[in-house]
Formats: sequence, structure tokens, C-alpha cells
Amino acid sequence: MNRILIGFVAIFILIYGGINYYIAIRGWQAIAPYSRPWAWVWVWSVAILASLFLVARFTARALPDDQTRILMFAGSYWMAAWYYFLLILVSVDLLRFIIRLFPVPPIPWEQWRLPVFLCTCGLVCCFLIYGTWNAWHPVVKEYNLVLPKKNSPLDKLDIAMVSDIHLGWIVGIDRLSTMVNMVNGLHPDLIVLVGDIIDEGVDPQTEREIPEVLGQLNSRFGSFAVLGNHEYISGQADTLPAYLKAGNVTLLRDAALSVDSAFYLIGRDDRSRGSRVGGRRQDLSELIKGIDPSALPVILMDHEPFNLEEAQANQVDLQFSGHTHLGQIAPNQYITRALYEDDWGYLRKGTLQVLVSCGFGTWGPPVRIGNHPEVVFVHIRFLSI
Repeated sequence: MNRILIGFVAIFILIYGGINYYIAIRGWQAIAPYSRPWAWVWVWSVAILASLFLVARFTARALPDDQTRILMFAGSYWMAAWYYFLLILVSVDLLRFIIRLFPVPPIPWEQWRLPVFLCTCGLVCCFLIYGTWNAWHPVVKEYNLVLPKKNSPLDKLDIAMVSDIHLGWIVGIDRLSTMVNMVNGLHPDLIVLVGDIIDEGVDPQTEREIPEVLGQLNSRFGSFAVLGNHEYISGQADTLPAYLKAGNVTLLRDAALSVDSAFYLIGRDDRSRGSRVGGRRQDLSELIKGIDPSALPVILMDHEPFNLEEAQANQVDLQFSGHTHLGQIAPNQYITRALYEDDWGYLRKGTLQVLVSCGFGTWGPPVRIGNHPEVVFVHIRFLSI
């Protein structure tokens, strides 16, 4: 196992380092003909920024909190800048290659290198500025659904769903407070948190205040949560339950229950559990055995929208998921759309209805482009069907 991990890290460093080398060289080629000192400044800046995020992860508990947070932010922003530098510079190189295939007058690329590079830097800065603003301005995404009433005494139910908060050094306790205020302002009947509440590392202040802030959530039927893959990656899968309990949030780990004899709520453990701590999660068919899907509407919380056929086959009426972030920064949405049948929004699959959120927080860079952080608010009507 150690050899596999070492091999993975080695491959990652090789690829990551190679791309950063490519970005550094392209900047050197553009700047050096005019100023070699400034070209060296660019190269060393790339080298330092590329290492900051990894350095911050390894030294998070050794440095003062403020210093760690600065390193985390700088390193995280470089991840987004790195991505867009790569896309733009590769596109320019491909354009140059394509043009050379056609019999056109030669273009003096050497004269255009610096203007193109400076425009690239400006464009990347614009992406980061807009993406940061967008990430800090969450929206409420509303849906109106109809579910079979069965024997439920309810005629309607309003549910607030939040996924992928990613509390840590980047997304702090103030963002959690913003989420709580937004949710309470909707006056929901039920609140569901569908995983990745915690990121890989959590700053001490956020860790201390999670229960108090979550305890301010207010709804008729209470607040419920499931774990996501990042709870396992962070090693918080066994410590987060205590924070949730102290904040009056009920954690469902492969559990099903009847809520006020009005509907069933099922919470599945994340499917990454087996690869992290051993012992795979229960099959949904096992969880369904403890309830009667024909008696009351069945609502499922499952962090990743994977294998939707399983929920459909087990008579689930509504599934809430997250995980995808809709790629978080464009054009990654094309990857999530290829990986998931429903990577964001609403999907009907036979009698099953699925809602996938792109999340409230961010992973890595505090940047969102091509999507909006959101609180999902669902208005359900129960009708005899």
C-alpha cells in the first residue's frame, strides 16, 4: 500500500512539476528578450507559488494559524491560476501549430510573445477576481416537485438542502454562518446536509465553533446529515459525528427512519468508506428492508449521485446528492457531465426524482466559474398518484 501511495505521489509531482515548468518557460521566453531579471522573477514566482499549497498542508499544525491561512490561500489561488495558464498557453501553442500547416505568410511570433503573455496574465487575473466574487455570493436554487402522498398526513413539505461546504482553512466559520442564515431565512420544514461538510484540514477556530453555529439551524422536523468522501479523506469521519450531535444535527450512517410518521428519510454512508477505513457501506436494499416504501414517501440522502438505478429499483421517491461541484471552475463541467448521469440540477428516472447540488463551498481555490454556490430549496407537494 505504501508503494502505491509513493508511486501516486511521485506521478503527481512529476506531472504537476512538468506543467509548472512549461508555464515558467513560456513566461521566460516572453520576458527574457526584454528583461532577464524580470524573467527570473517570473520563474521563481512560479516555483514558489507551485509549492505553497503542499507546504501549507504539511505544516498546518506547526505554524501560527494566520500564517497557515495565508499559505493556504496563496497556494490555492495558484491552483486556479495554474489551470487557466495551462489552458490558455496550450491553446496558443496549438493555434501556432495549426497556422504553420497552412501556406500563409510567416507570423513573427517572437514579436508577439510578450503581448500574448501579458494578455494571458491579465485574463487569468480577471478569472480569479470574478471567480472569487462569485464563490462568495451564494444563491438560493428553488425547485417545485410532486411526490406520491401514499399514507402521509402531509400535503406539502419544504426542504433546504446543502452540500459540499468544505469547512477548513479556506472556507471558514463565517461562511458556515452565512449558510445558516440563508437556510433559516427560508423557514424550511426539513434541513439536509448531504456530505463534505469538512475539508481535508480545519483551522482550530472553525473546529471549535462548528457545533454552536450548526445549532442555530431551525426547522420543523430538524436537521439531518450524511458523510461525504472528504470526511474520510480528512480523517474526520469519526470526530465529525460529535460536532453534529452537539449542533443538534442527526447523522445518518446507513440508517433509515420515519420522520413524524410523515415520510421516510434514509442516509447512506459515502461509497468511499471501504477504501478509507474498511468495511463497505450497506446496500440500499438492506436499508429498505426496515421500512415500507409503499406506506410513506421515501427520501434518500447519498453524497455522490452514483448508480441511480439502485435508488430507482428500491422504490426511492426523491434522492438528494452533491459531490460534483459542477466542476467548480469551467470548463470542468464537461468532465462531470461525462462522469455522472446527473451532475447538477433535476433528473427524473422513472418514479425516482433526483436533485444534485453543485455545493455551497469550494475545494482547493476559493473560486467558482461557470456555476454558483447554492442552497437548494425544494417545495414538495404530496398528491395521490
